[in-house]
Amino acid sequence: MFETIGNIWLWFGFGAFVLVALAVDLLALDKKAGQKVTMREALGWSILWISLSFVFAGLLWVYLDHSFTRELANLKTIEFLTGYLIEKSLSVDNIFVFLMIFTFFAVPAELQRRALVIGVIGAIVLRVIMILIGAWLVAQFHWMLYLFGAFLLFTGVKMLVFADSKPDLNQNPLLKFIRKHVRLSNDFDGERFSVVRDGVRFFTPLFVVVVMIGITDVVFAVDSIPAIFAITEDPFIVMTSNIFAILGLRALYFLLADLASRFHLLSYGLALVLVFVGVKMLIVDWYKIPVFVSLGIVGAILAVSVLASWFTKPVDEKLAA
Repeated sequence: MFETIGNIWLWFGFGAFVLVALAVDLLALDKKAGQKVTMREALGWSILWISLSFVFAGLLWVYLDHSFTRELANLKTIEFLTGYLIEKSLSVDNIFVFLMIFTFFAVPAELQRRALVIGVIGAIVLRVIMILIGAWLVAQFHWMLYLFGAFLLFTGVKMLVFADSKPDLNQNPLLKFIRKHVRLSNDFDGERFSVVRDGVRFFTPLFVVVVMIGITDVVFAVDSIPAIFAITEDPFIVMTSNIFAILGLRALYFLLADLASRFHLLSYGLALVLVFVGVKMLIVDWYKIPVFVSLGIVGAILAVSVLASWFTKPVDEKLAA
């Protein structure tokens, strides 16, 4: 059985909030269809979504402090904040991959929102499914924590080794398969995924972009879900921290898209975070790192990587200078 603070009313309330939040997000950013989201709009909405996450953390603390104990309230709130920070940082890396895909296919800014809508919804659905599966596996087979830990450690080390390498989408197996088996048009046709020309259906580049984003969602879900189980095994905290990190992903994309090059060292920070949580899972039966310590370490790693990125230039810029 799962050990969780989530009762039926908490789950119902959170589910209703997510549906309303998605509707607001879609309507707000789509009210000017065909136009580019401005930096000011993206900043405002990003601040709103992040603020709502902290409001939720505060309400969670008040509820647990009133219904249970101060100790449990402190523990679960810190678990939520730590999980949220990890998942939010990993979603930033996800955003940079989206940017790479959009750049490769030369997707006009006004068409990117359609692909991001599907990307966000897909990310939420995948995380719900994988969190439920992961929670069941951890509850039934404790040794799965070691498997998750080893996977995260391997992934983190791999990211460190290949942090400076730039993937070539032309060599992507999925893209090669699509090009070989699907009729593709050369040009975009608004927000359409397919067009019929001379009685033959062709799929537009936007269709390929959406498929690539969907696969990216799967890959990042595989990385991020084990990471949160290093912080807590409570399905309610795992689910809420993940979903709150995903909400507002579109606004965050439009905010960071033009600043991606400024965070050239963030990949190293994310890799170190994965290494840390992987080690944390592997040693859990011998030494359990306090949650507030984990929060401090993860926050420090990310802060240092962001600040270092801001005050240093990428290697290619230094060579060009």
